[in-house]
Amino acid sequence: MNISDVKIRRLYQQGRLRALVSVTVGGDLAVHDIKVIEGDDRLFVAMPSRKDDRGAFRDIVHPITPEARAQLEDAILEAYREHLAQQDDAILAQYES
Repeated sequence: MNISDVKIRRLYQQGRLRALVSVTVGGDLAVHDIKVIEGDDRLFVAMPSRKDDRGAFRDIVHPITPEARAQLEDAILEAYREHLAQQDDAILAQYES
């Protein structure tokens, strides 16, 4: 899978939801509303989902193989951490000036 872009769309400070993310695959397919969630032990990625007729949530789109899931999760979490680091650097630069 060629992940060509990861965009952090929105950050959250309260609750377990930490960010909403969009991913572009191969420059041809965009997937929006991927969630970065703070679990008990680590951050994880939740794919976009909707509630079915029985009230259960089902993924709208998802990786098929464990390898694809790991690649997608790694790319998203790396972009999320880089985004946070850039924000921290920007705040630090404001205080230094």
